[in-house]
Amino acid sequence: MKGQTTQKGREALERFKMEAANEVGVNLKSGYNGDLTSREAGSVGGQMVKKMIDSYKMGQ
Repeated sequence: MKGQTTQKGREALERFKMEAANEVGVNLKSGYNGDLTSREAGSVGGQMVKKMIDSYKMGQ
């Protein structure tokens, strides 16, 4: 059961990452994305954090 839960979590995180990348206009590929600039990678991570904070605030 633990392996299934972990896999589902990874899949959800991957979907979340792709959604955030799409929102900031960064073209992510499935798998390795080492060709991204630091700015592009940072904008994806920043968008993910922003969405998590917004989601948390809505739950308050």
